[in-house]
Amino acid sequence: MSDKTASLKITSSGHTGDDIQRSRKKRERRRNLIAYSFIAPNFIGFAVFTLIPILFAFGLAFMEWDGNNPIKFVGLQNFKGLIQDKFFIAAFKNTIIYSVGTVPLTMAASLGLAIVLNQKVKGRGIFRTLGFFPYVASLVAITSVWTMLFHSKGPVNSILYFVFNVAKENLPNWFTGDLVLVMLILFSVWKYMGYYMVIYLAGLQGISNELYEAGKIDGANGWQRFRYITWPSLRPTTFFVIVMLTINCFKIYDIAVMLAGGSTGVLSTSAMVLVYYIYQNAFNYWKLGYSSAVAMILFVLVLGVTLVQFKGESKFAND
Repeated sequence: MSDKTASLKITSSGHTGDDIQRSRKKRERRRNLIAYSFIAPNFIGFAVFTLIPILFAFGLAFMEWDGNNPIKFVGLQNFKGLIQDKFFIAAFKNTIIYSVGTVPLTMAASLGLAIVLNQKVKGRGIFRTLGFFPYVASLVAITSVWTMLFHSKGPVNSILYFVFNVAKENLPNWFTGDLVLVMLILFSVWKYMGYYMVIYLAGLQGISNELYEAGKIDGANGWQRFRYITWPSLRPTTFFVIVMLTINCFKIYDIAVMLAGGSTGVLSTSAMVLVYYIYQNAFNYWKLGYSSAVAMILFVLVLGVTLVQFKGESKFAND
């Protein structure tokens, strides 16, 4: 018998080891093909409608294009123009102020609601529903109600005039000037605190009652139990809330247009935000390269804030 024949291994079924290995690889390829066939529709949709447009926007930030004429490479010219653009600076500042005001207030309001509605109080289910209702309600409907309430001749100003004796000339115009950002912040807190209340409720219900009972035995009061038991236990939930709130605040568009845009939907400089400015340059002025540059600034801003938050969370976790 030759060495080649001697090295050939025959199984009890009459197949060689190489045949079994090829059959195994064939079955593995078939399983992979089936798995990829399930993934393919979703991936193709993601690639066509998300990944490719994002990559195209990155490249377009260094171009000049109006959607009609040929694309022209301009390098960093779009980004240099942003430095001297007073409207971009106003939109950038307004977005930062809105985010800084909305994130902590929404977090505090939602956590407070969750703690109260986590107690055994009568009608708890009804109050939870009422707290969550603004989040699921139609944005058009609730912005219309707020616009009516805070109109110059609406109920809020009427209360200020008749109850608090504020002169007519001193009554605030809530949707112009510096007050418009205050209105956007208050409205956003009211609308979204119910959603994050539900998230905090889930976190609170995951805390063992034995920890609170041990705290009571040790003589800890309500504040001490919150500080040393509730708050540390809610750290992962709070991190998730902060990240999601920050990203959503940087992406504000619909609330600003609906609440401060009036009948025309055009925002003044005091109410302009970054996403609206991107839309305005892209679809009103057809400065697609310039709007892509603004979008890249927004992307870097959100990415930077998120990375800082992740780094802070990992530091707390290690401590």
